Amino acid sequence: MRVNVDFDRCESNAVCMGILPQVFEVRDDDFLYILQEEPPEELRGGLEEAVRMCPKQAISIED
Repeated sequence: MRVNVDFDRCESNAVCMGILPQVFEVRDDDFLYILQEEPPEELRGGLEEAVRMCPKQAISIED
């Protein structure tokens, strides 16, 4: 599984980081960083929640 973020849509509001800090991080420069582009399967539930909760629908999962 691979995490994709449309950085043109992303507002770096950190909702995803609050759900899954192992994968997403908003740093002091106010940009979102993907810490694990291919996270382990056990994080799928949190990743699916991050996809659903993203206010700009900027996150997707590629299997």
